[in-house]
Amino acid sequence: MPSAMEGSEGGEEGEILSYEETEDDNVSPTDLSELLKEGTKESHDRAENTQFVKDFLKGRIKKELFKLATVALYFTYSALEEEMDRNKDNPVFAPLYFPLELHRREALVKDLKYFYGEDWKEKIQCSEATQHYVHRIHHVGQHEPELLVAHAYTRYMGDLSGGQVLKKVAQRALKLPSTEEGIQFYVFDNISNAQQFKQLYRARMNALDLDKNTKERIVEEANRAFRFNMQVFDELDKIGRSLTEAAQDGGFPVHDGKGDLRKCPYYADKLGKAGTGCPYDAAVALAKQPLVQLILAACVAVAAGAAAWYIM
Repeated sequence: MPSAMEGSEGGEEGEILSYEETEDDNVSPTDLSELLKEGTKESHDRAENTQFVKDFLKGRIKKELFKLATVALYFTYSALEEEMDRNKDNPVFAPLYFPLELHRREALVKDLKYFYGEDWKEKIQCSEATQHYVHRIHHVGQHEPELLVAHAYTRYMGDLSGGQVLKKVAQRALKLPSTEEGIQFYVFDNISNAQQFKQLYRARMNALDLDKNTKERIVEEANRAFRFNMQVFDELDKIGRSLTEAAQDGGFPVHDGKGDLRKCPYYADKLGKAGTGCPYDAAVALAKQPLVQLILAACVAVAAGAAAWYIM
C-alpha cells in the first residue's frame, strides 16, 4: 500500500517517498504545504523504514501480498473519495476536488478484476488495520471536513511521486503485463505533468482560508494518516512472513487448525470455489480412515506447511 510517503533523495529507494521535489519560491513557512512538509518529517522517516516498504522497493513482493495491498487500497480510496464527493462544495475542501485527475477507485476496480476475476467483490474483505483507517476517514468527512485535506494530501501526492517508482518495481518483480494490467492504480491518464499538478495542488492548499489552529490540526491529522498507513504496512508484513511458497505460486497454503478460517480472505476465496471446509479438518477426517493410517505409517515424514496467515 505504500506511495504516500516522503523521504530522502537519491536512488530508487530514496525516490519512492519524496513528493516535495520542487518548491515554489513564493511559499511561506506558515503555508499549509510547508507546515505539512515540516510537521510530518518524522512520520515520513518511520514509514519509509517499515519492513514492508523496504522489501517492496527491493522487489521482494509476493503476488498474494500485492493483491492484498491492492484490496487495502480499494477500501481506503473508496472511503476517501466518498467523503471527498460529500464535501465537494464545502469551502474547506472544494478547491482540492479533482475527481477526473485524482480519483483512484475505478482504477483499483480494474486491478482487482485482473487479480481476482469478475467476481472479485465476493473474494475480498477489509482487513482490521484498513478498517480503522476507513472509519477515521468517514469520521473526518462527516464531522471534521476541514481535516479531509490531510488524508487527500497524504495519499494523492505520494501516488504521483513515489507511487510511480512502485509501479515499475511491481511490474518488474511480479512480471505483470507491459499493458499495465494490475497496476492501473498508479496510472493517471488525466495528468500530463505530475510535477506541475502537484505544484497546483499545493498552491490550492495554501489558498484555503484556514486559521493557525486549524492548520495545526491538519498537520496532526496527516501524522495520524501516516500512522494508519504504517499499521497497514505492518499488517501486510506479518502476512507476508507467514505466506508459504505454495500461496506465492497460486497453490493452497496449509492451515494449522488455529484461528477462524472465515477471517482469511485467501482461504475464503479458495473454499468458496471448492465448496469444502478447512483443509486441516479435512486432513484430520481423512487420516482417521484405516487405509490412510496404514499409508501414513509407511511414510518417512509428512510435509508440513507454515501456519495459516491471519489478516482480520
